[in-house]
Amino acid sequence: MNFNDHDPTRRLVVGGLATGLAAAVGGTASAQQQGGGAAPGTAKPKPTLVDPVSEYPKPPFPKQEQPWPGLAGKMNPRPDHGEQSYQGSGRLAGRKALLTGGDSGMGRAAAIAFAREGADVAINYLPVEEPDAKEVVELIRAAGRKAVALPGDIRDQAFCRKLVDDAVRELGGLDILVNNAARQKPHKSITEISDEDLDWTFKTNLYAMFWITRAAVPHLKPGATIINTSSVNAYDPSQDLLDYAVTKGGIMIFTKGLAKQLAEKGIRVNAVAPGPIWTPLQPSGGQFPDKLPEFGADTPMKRPGQPAELAPIYVLLASAEASYSTGQVYGAVGGKGGP
Repeated sequence: MNFNDHDPTRRLVVGGLATGLAAAVGGTASAQQQGGGAAPGTAKPKPTLVDPVSEYPKPPFPKQEQPWPGLAGKMNPRPDHGEQSYQGSGRLAGRKALLTGGDSGMGRAAAIAFAREGADVAINYLPVEEPDAKEVVELIRAAGRKAVALPGDIRDQAFCRKLVDDAVRELGGLDILVNNAARQKPHKSITEISDEDLDWTFKTNLYAMFWITRAAVPHLKPGATIINTSSVNAYDPSQDLLDYAVTKGGIMIFTKGLAKQLAEKGIRVNAVAPGPIWTPLQPSGGQFPDKLPEFGADTPMKRPGQPAELAPIYVLLASAEASYSTGQVYGAVGGKGGP
């Protein structure tokens, strides 16, 4: 079919594409540099153009350390997960989502965005992360959606099965799975990586993803989506994060292989590959303490990303707007490395 500039059908198609694209990338309004429980719709209108280089905090950051796994509420500056800024438009209305690592970081940002897009949300987290998780639960409920809190350690295979069963029961089904929880600890040499460290990282990042996904697939119907969190380290591995980088490369391959397997069932599988993102993972042992003040400074944008900046990617991959995207890895790395 040919369109000309005066054809109303063409204007309809082009206009629809433009609207969809704007929705895909415009899920966040002007970012606020603090957390909080603001209800959706309270953000100020976003300017037409926003400079991404100056939009968020830049290094140097204050020196800080926390015990693993860390809390967003104790970070300085506090990460922006879209608490004040994300505004939904019903793109996930009626959907049912389970996210691991949903108390902070990208998982928290995605959980908030999913709820404001109309989904009911279950989040998994470690029991010691309860203070952050309570804030997320309140934000999901403030959006008028059901929130299900499912604390527990995903390094345990039996718990992973129970996690999926509980989410399905409480939500009344499942059609979005986000495997996001991760463990990261730097070492200057492979000789410093203990068997305990290796086991902890591999079970959290790889084994749990496999166990949870395997348990979830029988519950997923055509139109359902699985979103895994990989990393820039899958493409440009840090020499200090050898075991972590191996798991993130594995997540990338798992995503591409599983996408082929589930395509005929109408289930899409994609991944997000973040660069340096300002989350509790970093001050709780994910970086050497002396490197944290300059975290993200070596990217072309000269700063780390904020979780809120990744939320629209998770929403896009969860929505029907990305219906032909499967087996893909979407980068958000500030200009350095990535897919």
